Amino acid sequence: MNKHDADGPQSRIRILKPARRYSDKTSRRFRRGVYLLPSMFTLANMFCGYACIVYSMRGELEKAAPLIGLAIIVDMLDGRVARMTGTTSEFGVEFDSLADIISFGVAPAILAFQWGLHPLGRLGWAAGFVFVAGAAIRLARFNIQAGTVDKRYFVGLPSPAAAGVLASTIFFHPAGFESPAAALPVLALVIVPGLLMVSNIRFYSFKTIDLQSRRAYPVLALLALGLALITAHEIMLVAMSYTYLASGIVRWAWSRLRRHGHEEHEDELATKDTKFSKGV
Repeated sequence: MNKHDADGPQSRIRILKPARRYSDKTSRRFRRGVYLLPSMFTLANMFCGYACIVYSMRGELEKAAPLIGLAIIVDMLDGRVARMTGTTSEFGVEFDSLADIISFGVAPAILAFQWGLHPLGRLGWAAGFVFVAGAAIRLARFNIQAGTVDKRYFVGLPSPAAAGVLASTIFFHPAGFESPAAALPVLALVIVPGLLMVSNIRFYSFKTIDLQSRRAYPVLALLALGLALITAHEIMLVAMSYTYLASGIVRWAWSRLRRHGHEEHEDELATKDTKFSKGV
C-alpha cells in the first residue's frame, strides 16, 4: 500500500481544496515596524504640544505660545517628508492625528485658559472644551474624507490654523486678563475658531504648490522677505493667522452672494418668459 492510499479520503479532500492565493496569505501579515523619519517629526509635534501645556500650567505663556508655532511647522514637514520619501502608512496617519489633538486641541485650549479664560470660571472651562471638541471632530472628519474632497481646499478651518490664531494672539499680548469683564472677548477668540473647525466653510490648503519644480529667483527672494517680516515683529504672525481665518469666511460669503444674485437673475428671466407667453 502506498502513502497516497494510506491517507485515504482525507488526502483526497485536501487535494480538492483550492490553493490559497499569495495575496490571501500576505494580507494577514501585519508590519510591526514603523517608518522612523516621518514618525520622528510627529513625535516632535507631540513634544511641542506637551511642552506648551507644561509651560502654560507654570504661567510662562511667552515660552508656551511659540511652541504651537513650532508644532505647526513640524506638522507641515512630517506629511511632506512622508509623501516625498514614499513612507506614508495608515499608522502614520493615525499617529499624526493623535499628536495633532494634543498640539492643536488640548495645548491651545489650556494656553488660552491660563491666558484669559480662567477669570470666567465654568464659562471659561466650557469655551476651552468647545475648542478641544472642535479640533477632535475636525481631525476625525478629515481622516474619513481623505481622498473624497477637493485637495485644493480644507473643509472647515484646519486645526493648526485655529491653534495659530490663539498662539499668535497670546504671543503678541502675553499679559493676559484677570477680570471677568476684560476676559469676555477671549470667549469669541476661542469659540469662533472652534466652531469654524467643524463648519463646511472651505479654506485653501496650499497642497497644490509643487515644491520640487523649478522656480524663478524672485520667488526665493519673496520667501526671504516673508521670513524677515515674520521675525521683525509679532504683529505679522497675528496678521497672517487672522488673514487666513478671514479668507475662508470672505470666500464663503462671496460665493453665497454670487449664488443669490444668480438665482435672482434666473427668477427675472423666468418672470419675463411668463409675461411674454401670456402676451402671446
